[in-house]
Amino acid sequence: MADTSSSPVAESAGAGPRSTRRAVVAWGLWDWGSAAFNAVVTTFVFTVYLTGESFGPSGQVEAQLGWALAAAGGLVAVLAPVMGQRSDTSGRRKLWLAVNTYAVVALTAAMVFVAPDPSFLWLGLLLVAAGNVLFEFAGVNYNAMLSQVSTPRSIGRVSGFGWGMGYLGGIVLLLIVYFGFIQGLFGIPDEDGWPVRLAMLVSAAWFGIFALPVLFAVPEYRGPGVRRERVGFFASYARLGRDLARLWRESRHTVWFLLASAVFRDGLAGVFTFGGVLAASVFGFSAGEVILFAIAANVVAGISTIAVGALDDRLGPKPVIVTALIGLLVSGMLVFLLHDGGQIVFWTAGLALCLFVGPAQSASRTFLARIIPPGREGEVFGLYATTGRAVSFLAPTLFAVFISIFGEPYFGILGIMVVLAAGLLLLLPVRARQNVLT
Repeated sequence: MADTSSSPVAESAGAGPRSTRRAVVAWGLWDWGSAAFNAVVTTFVFTVYLTGESFGPSGQVEAQLGWALAAAGGLVAVLAPVMGQRSDTSGRRKLWLAVNTYAVVALTAAMVFVAPDPSFLWLGLLLVAAGNVLFEFAGVNYNAMLSQVSTPRSIGRVSGFGWGMGYLGGIVLLLIVYFGFIQGLFGIPDEDGWPVRLAMLVSAAWFGIFALPVLFAVPEYRGPGVRRERVGFFASYARLGRDLARLWRESRHTVWFLLASAVFRDGLAGVFTFGGVLAASVFGFSAGEVILFAIAANVVAGISTIAVGALDDRLGPKPVIVTALIGLLVSGMLVFLLHDGGQIVFWTAGLALCLFVGPAQSASRTFLARIIPPGREGEVFGLYATTGRAVSFLAPTLFAVFISIFGEPYFGILGIMVVLAAGLLLLLPVRARQNVLT
């Protein structure tokens, strides 16, 4: 092991072409396009449509969606690290990014067939669950490419640029969906769910188009990991076990970081997952106002994420994450304590929350990317996805528990804050000056 400040390993972490503006922009455009699935499908539009009264009784449909996503999370937890490991050793990281990305594009397009009828609920749930699995697999390969388009001195800015592009892409696409489909600018008849269903076709095309540049601008990975002996699928689990044991022996703080980040990343996901629900149920936002808030939230999150990327490179990722988590806790508690203040509270304190979500997500990715040895990026980011999925029940569970105990939706905010606080406490002992793994 060696310190990242002087290691030649760290200097050659990309094991490929050095960072170029063209490659960075192309890489970031994948994040821009991925907003079609993150913002439109899973957060603000399709899942809201799928849990509407047209598909079944309130409460029952939400529960079925939860079970479908839980099953998807289980598959990701089991398969992600091995899929990442195999893409590393096969030298086909970009190929698997393309395969998984365009599978998600196809599943998103297929959502046009989900008519507002209970008999179509199973199809909608299947498409969302399968899309989540394949999107996570694509994300493993995408994150692994971070070291190919950045240097140790620019990795924070590049990661922040990618996250920021995702938020900004979400803004543009949500504006198109809101004005073109929800408000009827495109003249889509407001019946049989056609505004939402056709918006899924546009979202699929959006992701498919903006995912293309990275496939042409960034060469396939040909670094040290490709020289590792290739093994069968089930033998990959034995190799994974040995690698985990060595990781525990050689860099225990990395293991603790994976645990801490899994917890606080689940809290970050909870902020966005339940933000729209709270806006509607506690602060009286209409469906259109929720989308408008989502657009504003993406603006704030995108700008702050890009801006803070430079601080990540200068100060290191841990101070960025700690500061962001503290900011989230303060803003979240303001939303909770001032909930009687009406929509102005959510617009101000809620947007303050969004200032800190993106920087925490981006710095979490760079913290890990700085210490991964060449050729094992896919495997370790697979573990990153797995640990995140392993605790993905925390925020939804505590959100529901606090509401059940106290009987008011706004108490769910406290459940999310507990998860963020737990992640912060787990992170504090982790050594900020990490070692490069071997």
